[in-house]
Amino acid sequence: MADRTAKFPSNVKGKFYVDDQCIACDACVNEAPDNFTMDDDDGHAFVSKQPESLEEVEACNAALEACPVEAIGDDGNGGEEVESA
Repeated sequence: MADRTAKFPSNVKGKFYVDDQCIACDACVNEAPDNFTMDDDDGHAFVSKQPESLEEVEACNAALEACPVEAIGDDGNGGEEVESA
């Protein structure tokens, strides 16, 4: 389970985040390329854009499920509402 106290600072504020357990496997980037980006210099993924549609929320949830080390967290709505399309 991801640890919100170990979030990478590069994550944009909101519902989803990547913590310091990330092993740079690209699973999240493959599942949700509009929302996750790989930081090749530091060797980890981060949330570059919070989901803005139901499809993006579903893709981010798929990324969370695909993460082999459970480095992706979901803190509810993060104070931001996502409208369904």
